[in-house]
Amino acid sequence: MKETCKILDCTIRDGGLVNNWEFSVEFVRDLYNSLNEAGVEYMEIGYKNSPKLLKGADSGPWRFLDESFLREVIPHKGFTKLSALVDIGRVDENDILPREESMLDLIRVACYIKDVDKGLELVKKFHDLGYETSLNIMALSHVLEHELIEVLQEINNSVVDIVYVVDSYGSMDFKDIDYMVEKFKQYVPNKQLGVHTHNNMQLAFANTLAAAAKGVVYLDASVYGMGRAAGNCATELLVSHLKNPRYELRPLLGMLEKHMIPMREKWEWGYIIPYMISGTLNEHPRVAMALRSSAKKDEFVEFYDTLTSVEAVVAKNES
Repeated sequence: MKETCKILDCTIRDGGLVNNWEFSVEFVRDLYNSLNEAGVEYMEIGYKNSPKLLKGADSGPWRFLDESFLREVIPHKGFTKLSALVDIGRVDENDILPREESMLDLIRVACYIKDVDKGLELVKKFHDLGYETSLNIMALSHVLEHELIEVLQEINNSVVDIVYVVDSYGSMDFKDIDYMVEKFKQYVPNKQLGVHTHNNMQLAFANTLAAAAKGVVYLDASVYGMGRAAGNCATELLVSHLKNPRYELRPLLGMLEKHMIPMREKWEWGYIIPYMISGTLNEHPRVAMALRSSAKKDEFVEFYDTLTSVEAVVAKNES
């Protein structure tokens, strides 16, 4: 396992959902250097979405990556490759340079099950430009089995390199991960697999290891677990646990000490009870995020009762 796995750090991309991508150039540069020294294979440096298609969006440059800006941020690219993620309907294909002219190596396409066909169209365009590609199917815990099998068969015939098992709601345990990975291996045998977990039930690390034990190669993580709501599997845990001789923990400890601990005092993410409740109930984390932004942020019982009321269950089933 330690020889085949590859860590993809998404601190900037997923962590930006915590602080609206308010990362300084110094932070991002230090993170890249730390990951590079630690031997981490990929750093997802943000989104390659278009501001033209996200009118009114107010966020840092990491949501709308610009090639010339990237070259200023990382003037000397090392071992660690760079990736970016795009959303369906939010990327202008004309903004994507051929790979040989770009700082990016991997472009990941995120979509829901209903938009897999559109996702694969984007993947084909990025593939033809020379990029490594992945398709990240979000909210798998809400996907019916026959729908999943149908799209996986379509994906297997595509040019995409990597297909991701994504636990968007942080509601899966190791049995769910095992099931999903086996299903993916059965229907996309020609593709490499990745996993992206969330820590609502403190299972992100365990679920990531469970996926790796089943042969999943690409493991998403973030330093100090920084990511939307409950956050992700921690990069430093994977680096220390996988025992790959290339990995070195010390540079990440420096990043934690210098940047992450002070940042955690300003921005909230990680295992917090409302996120546990939303994960347990297989609910989108936005409901818990809304609670944490309200005056009732610590009223856990009322929150639980609201989500489990007859009205809420009926509305969920109807949707």
